[in-house]
This record gives sequence, C-alpha cells and structure tokens, in this order.
Amino acid sequence: MTPLLCVNIDHVATVRQARYRAGAGSGSGAPGAHAGGAADTRRVDTAEPDPVRAAHEAELGGADGITVHLREDRRHVGDRDVELLSRFVRVKFDLEMACTPEMVEFARRLRPHAPHTAMLVPEGRQEVTTEGGLDVAGGGARVRDAVRALKDAGIMVSVFIDADARQVEAAAKAGADVCEIHTGPYAHAFARCGGDFRDGALVEQTRRVRDAALMIVDASMRCNAGHALNYVNVGPVARMVSAANALGAARLGPSPTADRGELHIGHAIVSRAVFTGLRTAVADMKRAMREASESLSTESPGRTGEALGLPDLHDFGPGQEAAPESPLGPLSPRGGLA
Repeated sequence: MTPLLCVNIDHVATVRQARYRAGAGSGSGAPGAHAGGAADTRRVDTAEPDPVRAAHEAELGGADGITVHLREDRRHVGDRDVELLSRFVRVKFDLEMACTPEMVEFARRLRPHAPHTAMLVPEGRQEVTTEGGLDVAGGGARVRDAVRALKDAGIMVSVFIDADARQVEAAAKAGADVCEIHTGPYAHAFARCGGDFRDGALVEQTRRVRDAALMIVDASMRCNAGHALNYVNVGPVARMVSAANALGAARLGPSPTADRGELHIGHAIVSRAVFTGLRTAVADMKRAMREASESLSTESPGRTGEALGLPDLHDFGPGQEAAPESPLGPLSPRGGLA
C-alpha cells in the first residue's frame, strides 16, 4: 500500500509573511497590528496567499492530510491559521509544535476541533527549518508529560526523531503513538551522489532509515517519515515506510497506529506549485509515491533490500539476505534486522 501524503503548507504562510512581516496568521501579530496588539482585521482577511485556501487546493489534489508547524516565534503560521484550519480541513490535520507547556495547552484548547495528531519537534530560533530530530531520550519527564497531556485530550502524539535506536526506544517508553523519521540525512546523501546507490554514504543513510522503521513498528508504533523529501528521492522512503507498516500490521494486527504510515512533505510541493499550481503539485507527488510503492513486492522478495525498498542494497554489504522463515527477516528491538 502507498503511504498517506500529508502536505505541509508552512511555506504558503512564509510567502504571505514576506509581505506582511508583522504576522498575518496571528491575532497578536497580524498585519497592521498596533502596539497594543490589536489587529487590523481588514488586512488579516485579505492577506495572501491564504493557508486555508491552500489546504483546500491540496485536498483537491489528493492530499490525505494537512500539516502545519506553529512555531513559538510565529514566523509563518499563526494561531489564527491553526484555528481556522482545524475547523475547515476535511482530511487529517496535523500540528507540529515544540514540546513546551504553552504549545501543549494551545493544542488542547482547540477542542472540539483539535488536530488529529500533534507532532513534537525541536525548535531553534535561528534555524531556517527543523535541523534535527527531537531528543526524546534526553527529554525525560518533559516529553512524557507532554505526551500524556495531549493523549488525555484525545490527540494522537507523534515525535519527530533521528533514525536512532535510542530515540525509538525512548519514544516508545514516553507513550508516543507515532515516530516520524527525520529523512534529512538520507535526502542530503541522495543529492550529493545523484541517487547512486553504489555510494556508501547513501547506502548507510538508507539502512539507518530502514532499521529505524523496523524498530518503530516492532514497538507497536506507526512509522512516518519526512524532511527534505522531493519528487526525485521520495521513492525508496515510500517503499520502506509502506513495507515496514505492512509488516507491523501483519505481526501485530491492524490498529490505528500500525497501518500505511505517512510521508510529510512541504517545501518540494510548494516549490513546484509556483509553476504548476498546488493541486497539480500534490497530485504529482501522490503519483511518485504510488509508483514507488506499487513496485514493491513482498510476496517472495527473497532479499531484505528489495522488500524494504533499498535498491540493490544486498550488493553493497554483508548480512542483507532475509531469514528463510520471513521474506523480511526477523526483527531485533535494538538493531532493525536481526
């Protein structure tokens, strides 16, 4: 099965903020806001491009979900954007946010229109985009408390983590429903070698994503993936997420957290939309993901690399043959494939 596509529309708001630097999406920083914080609502309502209209276009293009990141500094998406999207999005709505009491309380206040999923991510005021996974292992009680508070409000919780065994284990202990694998290192390795899987760095980063995906589903969590994915590099990740979640469902039984999985993609889609329109850009990404997933055959793949979407990975290192009892090989809770 093809993973679901959740379209991140943050950069639609980024374009808007290039004109309305005071912050069109938030009542406390809307265009024309005065020193006391009151906004000129006429300019709020006419600021463009409107993320709500973008969400509608993405839905018409086939998006399975809409994702936004409400940053603490409200640099693009604002409170008002999230409040409107939570009411008008007709597909799955995901809210990325820092692991802070303020953001947790904001998400809880959205009830009865709370997001389907809250994704806890790290934040740095100087970063242009999220630069790494959340340190769940080092977060201790802070992460556990955030997860508990969100789940108590009926919100599914995802954590955005690096492809690292320690972080997967910590996410499971914290009670997360979902882990989203940070695919930035994979994407950067892919770009440096032009997607040539004879390149050792690309093979290593792909293996890390694969092993993390297997660990996630083995811990009864859903495996999602995202960051720096585009139309060229999405194929292997779509196949890995699809195969890993299928394996999790086969072993653990169908559940809300072990199914198709999701890819969260934003910048590449919004960039293409400048030339093709958002509806077409979303449809193009859906097609790329579908074609990659349809090329996956788990009936009798014979080799682990093929089964999890790693092109010819077995040719570049030992130990890649699957165990006879399973086309995907046995799982190890600490090292992916045993």
